[in-house]
Amino acid sequence: MDLSTGAELDAIRTRHIAHSPVPIGTVPIYEAVKLAGTPEDLTEDLLLEVIEKQAIQGVDYTTIHAGVLAEHLPLTDGRTTGIVSRGGSIIAAWMEAHGAQNPLYDRFETVCDIFGKYDVTFSLGEGLRPGSLADASDAGQFAELETLGELTETARESGVQVMVEGPGHVPLDHIAMNVERQQDGCNGAPFYVLGPLVTDIAPGYDHIASAIGATEDGRAGAAILCYVTPKEHLGLPDAADVREGLAAYWIAAHAADVAKSLPGAQDWDDAISEARYAFDWERQFELALDPERARSYHDETLPGDNYKEARFCSMCGAAFCSMRIDQDARAGTGDMRSLRKETDLDQSSAGAVNRPPVGEHDCSRITTRLSTGDAD
Repeated sequence: MDLSTGAELDAIRTRHIAHSPVPIGTVPIYEAVKLAGTPEDLTEDLLLEVIEKQAIQGVDYTTIHAGVLAEHLPLTDGRTTGIVSRGGSIIAAWMEAHGAQNPLYDRFETVCDIFGKYDVTFSLGEGLRPGSLADASDAGQFAELETLGELTETARESGVQVMVEGPGHVPLDHIAMNVERQQDGCNGAPFYVLGPLVTDIAPGYDHIASAIGATEDGRAGAAILCYVTPKEHLGLPDAADVREGLAAYWIAAHAADVAKSLPGAQDWDDAISEARYAFDWERQFELALDPERARSYHDETLPGDNYKEARFCSMCGAAFCSMRIDQDARAGTGDMRSLRKETDLDQSSAGAVNRPPVGEHDCSRITTRLSTGDAD
């Protein structure tokens, strides 16, 4: 998703659209504020102009914060962290300044017409989502969710596809309930969630805190997990931070698939477990989510090629390796028998997705680069 707020927004967006192998989404209110100068100076016409321009450029889905209504704003007064959605805070500031209803709500049918014309999907933003555990599942969040359910039906009646954004900070025991309320209130519209973080104490580790919530969200029925990096709440992530966040969320999504007993989901786990028991180190590295890191960690203490055939690692050593001891016991004359399970990932019903993400996008068509001095 393109969340850029810097310079050269049109150039950045059009290059993303031209070269991305996956759908591109935007939040047009960001560009509208850049053009207007302040949230208070936004106009209804400018919002619609930017929305239509981005649709013409070819974006696939667009976040529209149409569910935040003027009557919802007093429901946020007792919160700990107020309104933490950028789009939600902008709309709230505009409504407070003008004493008027959310223009995206008032002109929602016009936006539906634009999206229908250019085949753009709604991403209905949750502008009053909680920004802390203290604010989770409160009256403001659920009042907006009710409005999002109404807007979902309006969009569908217009022939426009819809997905709905979910909260970002939710105690673990609230997550399934939040998914169920969204699915009921929005008539099964796909739910995409920003984690959620299940604790607020872990700056620098929020990719882990949120991946825990994302796993439960996925198990409960969320359709899309929006990843979080270690820099969340702290600063702009770099490439290494993005890598850490994506790895955490790949684990979360896969764990949710396993928990839901989706066909073939556990085959990847079974295959690497069999390789681990067999001390097939090369196969373990090959099947690891991050083969390079798995090999590197192993080789830090046992770098020699001879250790790729060893029946132990440096954690337990040869004398105390439980799997080596178990194998030797099964090879004896007692009642324990050898293990003969073998998982063929090529025959797995989930084989196409249950592979380590080691490929790279084809960037051969990209011949120019933007200057990075002013751009995000």
